[in-house]
Amino acid sequence: MPRSLARHALAALAALTALSLVACDEGAVPPTPPIVPGASAAPREVNIVARDYQFSPPTVDFVPGETVLLHVVNGGLEVHEAVIGDQATQDAWEAAEAAVAEHPPGPTPIVSVPPEVAGLRVVVPSGGRVDVVWTVPAAIATVPWLVGCHIPGHYAKGMVVPVRVADGPSVPSSSAASRGRIGSSAGTAVIRSRRHLPA
Repeated sequence: MPRSLARHALAALAALTALSLVACDEGAVPPTPPIVPGASAAPREVNIVARDYQFSPPTVDFVPGETVLLHVVNGGLEVHEAVIGDQATQDAWEAAEAAVAEHPPGPTPIVSVPPEVAGLRVVVPSGGRVDVVWTVPAAIATVPWLVGCHIPGHYAKGMVVPVRVADGPSVPSSSAASRGRIGSSAGTAVIRSRRHLPA
């Protein structure tokens, strides 16, 4: 290879390296774009993926008063749940499920907590998906909320992520009295479908 060609190739390689280093500079992380809150006629879709012992995304965004179509997917090998609520809700489910942790063989016992601390609980079998339409309560803006899994031992293994109250235009209130809805301090919810995803 002639020297002049080698010099040009080396210069081009140096320029390309410098350009790629500049492109890789992370700099400031751009802010999350504003969320357009969902409404009862057009819920915003939110995905929560449970794996063996973590959730994705690492933070879940909700706007108080909005209606969401929540897709809870279990990509793990064990049954998981997504309990959405404040720390009192998380503590109530942790205690209720710990009480049945050592149950004898057979069907899993039914677990419940008082309605005022129930939050929203979605249980999903391994490889399954449950879709829930949920109206996010205004109370989500008053104290920190979390998404946790309280299948015995899962919460202690770190299966919890924070809920971030997102900014969005004001959301008109809607009636929650329609048939098939579950109402509590956790908003209103209706289960749309349960699916077992193909292997």
